[in-house]
Amino acid sequence: MEPAEDPLIYRRVPTGLPRRRLRKFAEQICIAVAGGCRFCCLLTDDRELQRLNREFLGNDHPTDVLSFPEPGPDDFLGEMAISVERAREQAGLYGHSLEEEIKILMVHGLLHLLDMDHEKDRGRMARIEKRLRKQLGLPAALIERVRA
Repeated sequence: MEPAEDPLIYRRVPTGLPRRRLRKFAEQICIAVAGGCRFCCLLTDDRELQRLNREFLGNDHPTDVLSFPEPGPDDFLGEMAISVERAREQAGLYGHSLEEEIKILMVHGLLHLLDMDHEKDRGRMARIEKRLRKQLGLPAALIERVRA
């Protein structure tokens, strides 16, 4: 990933997000998790996630993260979208920062871009996400929380 290329897009999000740290984290997982393959991450609101969820998956409700794999010959894995509103709620519920929750959702979304599916893989994605969470210094992984 070239240093000037920002994998994050911000749309309808509150001010005060640690944009530099989130960008650095996105670049870190691009290398450490995706082997240098690129992705794009939209940080937006519940309304946008609900629209995307309805349009692409037929589910008319907001969600925390959606992934849209688009693997190609140019090392681009695809796109993900994260609801900052949902991330803020979940961060409060699980007792950590909004920044940490966005990072957890980014890792989860990236694993989906890498063709992992926690609903069909007998725990493989959950094990990988748990290991990555520990390596990256993040609190409980998304799949672990759902199963708790």
